[in-house]
Amino acid sequence: MRLFNDLYAYRELLKTNVKKEIRGRYKGSFLGVLWSFINPLLQVLVYAIVFPYIMRNTVDNYLIFLVVGIIPWTFFTTCINQGIASIRANAGIIKKVYFPREILPISVVLSGIVNFFISCLIILLFVVLGGVGISWHLVLLPVIVFLQSMLTLGLDFILSAVNVYIKDTEYIVQFILNMLFYGTPILFDTSQFNGGGIIQLLFKINPLTTIINSYRDIFIYHRMPDTNMLLYVFVVSVVVLVLGYFIFKRLECNFAEEV
Repeated sequence: MRLFNDLYAYRELLKTNVKKEIRGRYKGSFLGVLWSFINPLLQVLVYAIVFPYIMRNTVDNYLIFLVVGIIPWTFFTTCINQGIASIRANAGIIKKVYFPREILPISVVLSGIVNFFISCLIILLFVVLGGVGISWHLVLLPVIVFLQSMLTLGLDFILSAVNVYIKDTEYIVQFILNMLFYGTPILFDTSQFNGGGIIQLLFKINPLTTIINSYRDIFIYHRMPDTNMLLYVFVVSVVVLVLGYFIFKRLECNFAEEV
């Protein structure tokens, strides 16, 4: 409850910080917010040209398949990378003014949500022009975004706090994200690994697998996502969020001295 009370009491600061994150992301850039569209499109272009020939991919509508995988992944990695640095990047204000420090990683995730919904226009453009169409299942989009945001925020709480004390955290996490990219069905369909075994198990316990597949269910296949797996993701996200907040609060007492 204290978290919600603090957020309400400092709601104007939270709003200001979210706006700063959104505006500052492409500050000084000639194209500005258009990079929200250009970045994922450039990634899609590279993988769409190279990957099918390497993997002999047989996924239907592979270009749309890629778009629906890469844009949520970009949302996740952008929030993680910016969230890790959120405390250290605001060292000046942390040393001078008291405010709930958790506002900083929360602002990163909230601005990421706004940016993601803008990027969803790309997905809609591809599914409509690609002949896939849209269905009522899109009403589930906020639910999936909410689950992904909870998971991401929990990780940001942990990583931003640890990064204050262990300066190499950013580099370690970047390596892990690069590995996780190939451990999440972004470039391929998990049905290719239906034979079972350790690989199938790793895909199944990875919450991002369910999140990415759920986006594809509502955007491409026009069906309900797997509710059992979404429940699993919900439980994991809540655990990570609660644990992350606990770790953040335990470590924040020395932020001003360490940053």
